[in-house]
Amino acid sequence: MSTESVDPELVEQTKQQIRNLVREIAQLTKSDLTPTEFYDAVLNRVVTALAAVGGAIWMINESGRLDLEYQINLRETRLGESQEGQAQHGRLLRKVLTGGGEGLIAAPNSGSADEEEGGNPTDMLLVLGPLRAESETLGVMEIFQRPGAMPNVQRGYLRFLMQMCELVGDWLKSRQLRDFTERQTLWTQLEQFTRNAHQSLDPRQTAYTIANEGRRLIECDRVSIAINRGRKCTIEAVSGQDTFDKRSNTVTMLGRLATAVAATGEAVWYTGDTTNMPPQVEDALQEYIDEAHSKTVAIIPLKKLKDDPEDKEPPEVIGALIVEQIEDSHIREGFMQRVEVVAEHSETALTNALEYHGLFLLPVWQTLGKAQWVLKARTLPKTIAITVAVVVLLLFLALFPADFTLEGKGTLLPATRREVFASQNGTVDQLFVKHGDTVKKGAVLAQLTSTDFAVALEKTLGEWRSIHEAIMSDQRQLNDPVLKKDQNKLNQVRGQLREHQETQNSLKRQLELLKEKQEKLKIKKVMDG
Repeated sequence: MSTESVDPELVEQTKQQIRNLVREIAQLTKSDLTPTEFYDAVLNRVVTALAAVGGAIWMINESGRLDLEYQINLRETRLGESQEGQAQHGRLLRKVLTGGGEGLIAAPNSGSADEEEGGNPTDMLLVLGPLRAESETLGVMEIFQRPGAMPNVQRGYLRFLMQMCELVGDWLKSRQLRDFTERQTLWTQLEQFTRNAHQSLDPRQTAYTIANEGRRLIECDRVSIAINRGRKCTIEAVSGQDTFDKRSNTVTMLGRLATAVAATGEAVWYTGDTTNMPPQVEDALQEYIDEAHSKTVAIIPLKKLKDDPEDKEPPEVIGALIVEQIEDSHIREGFMQRVEVVAEHSETALTNALEYHGLFLLPVWQTLGKAQWVLKARTLPKTIAITVAVVVLLLFLALFPADFTLEGKGTLLPATRREVFASQNGTVDQLFVKHGDTVKKGAVLAQLTSTDFAVALEKTLGEWRSIHEAIMSDQRQLNDPVLKKDQNKLNQVRGQLREHQETQNSLKRQLELLKEKQEKLKIKKVMDG
């Protein structure tokens, strides 16, 4: 029997590679990666170090169930092909969770007769280790290894995996501390936001507080508040701006968008995709995005709180909360929850402010409230004395009225007045009526003269006389016996006569128009009364 010798240098290289991977994982536990990024980096390195087929990381969610956080080649295990196999595998994971921090190795297609114990329904060797922070087990790291390894090699797999689980547990512990710190900061911010939002009962002041304090709590680029007035939502406040032009294109488009969303009563989240949105919302949103260039826009309708919890009618929409990210379209972890918290407190604050502001005769009640000092003990005698004096004075004036004569100067104006205008430009040459005269319909009130008109009329008359003389000359030539013998000359004169007659007709029409204009230089009364 012969055995193959193992190259010591190759073994040392392999150990060095594994040590490097362990150092890299140790460094990752100190980084500020997201859970997905961290699980990706760790699981890939563990699978590489163990030369495994793949692996998976399972974490307990808020409801106590195991969620798959990250996986490599999970399909190779064929766990998804059988519901019974999935249930058996799930019980195996639960066994690791409740094992008091101990890992285990599950041979291929193994399991006890007790169905509650769980087992390995796959053809691979499963190596499982718990992920713990302090004394609490938060999840399981699972490695899909090729079968056939010796028992001591399998135990080596488990020892290495347990070491990696301890490193991951350190990261989970630091993340929990960071989450606790962030949560404490969030609660402090939320307490401050709640106190400031409910501080005023003026709708406009409340809207400005929600916009500015809500932006700090949400950690976004811009927050706007729209208040529903009738059937339209108007932008009442924009974070970071004490005043703004409500007639600007951007504010007008944002108001139309808030109106469209408020009409549906459903929240709208835009991160670059407008599919499955109502057409009216999609059009208004696209119009606003083209103008404002925001990458993320959330429009949350704010609804009036109901006095009767058993009322099944849909609540009235009183406004909208608009949250924007200008440069980033990625919704980070916890962003939506913060928006929902701000929207919930905004509904309460705005409902109270609008109801208070809508009280009947509110200015009167406010004035009476400010005047409480008149009823205090020190000022009460003076108040009673002044009240009695006023009542006595009113009674005296009512019982002993005095004559009151009012004098004033005035000017009588005509009951009916007509404005008279000239239809042609000119200079008043003569007036035919005086102030106070009675005139009838059609009577000439004034005569205008126009130098330009007189020149044009004289010129046209001169042209008409000249052409008339030319026509008379042509007619005399046609009656000449000598000319009648020359047919060519006769035809020439006839053609000339026709041209002169056409010119005469044109000048005649011009004279008629000039006479109409001349008549318009007379200003007449056009109606009775």
